[in-house]
Amino acid sequence: MADLQALAERLDEAQRLARATPQLEDALSILDAYQVQRALLERRYARGERRVGIKMGFTSRAKMVQMGVSEMIWGRLTDGMMVEEGGTVDFDRYVHPRVEPEIAFILKRDLPGPVTLAGAAAAVEAIAPALEIIDSRYKDFRFSVTDVVADNSSSSSFVVGPWSTPSTNVSNVGMIMSVNGEPKQIGSSAAILGSPLRSLVAAARLASEAGESLRAGDVILAGGATAAEALSPGDHIRLEVQGLGIAEFTVGRTGAASG
Repeated sequence: MADLQALAERLDEAQRLARATPQLEDALSILDAYQVQRALLERRYARGERRVGIKMGFTSRAKMVQMGVSEMIWGRLTDGMMVEEGGTVDFDRYVHPRVEPEIAFILKRDLPGPVTLAGAAAAVEAIAPALEIIDSRYKDFRFSVTDVVADNSSSSSFVVGPWSTPSTNVSNVGMIMSVNGEPKQIGSSAAILGSPLRSLVAAARLASEAGESLRAGDVILAGGATAAEALSPGDHIRLEVQGLGIAEFTVGRTGAASG
């Protein structure tokens, strides 16, 4: 039987030291993988980080088919993952950093699941363009679904742009992610389950099933609207979302990850 705490410790070390680790050798169930994720985050909380929300993954039908799954996945966001909008991230903090364009929600009240679309919409305080830096800690960027879930669903850092009124319709808005001024990914928020609000509904359900309901003030990343782009030192990433504005950051190289 897999030692779930030992797996969490291994993944935590890989993240802290920015060193790739082998894929998990033990055959884990999805429930075991989420237990590893919880233990992994408990280690970060013990070091002083606090949970500030959750991120959703596999929110496009094409990605579900690619990974051979029928359910979305999710991970926790902490204040240690927050990057100031317009700021700089240190490339050396990551193993295989990639960036995805997203839509972010912030909640004005608790949102226990299950919930309807209307109920989810009523709990939203504001909506914003966002960029998530994903970073699988596994060697050669190879992993199974349970590997990903255990590794906090590859969540690493996130940038949130200006907040807009919750009445803003983001069910089908254009999104352009540029790297160094060149458009690299062009898509629509409709790629996120047909509407990002459906992802918020799913987030409430999945978190509640894990005994961790969404709370007022939580930020929820609805999932990637396009394929991810690999990051390199010196890159400037800019996301423009129709009706919401711009989120951006720069990739620097300010030093190796610390232990």
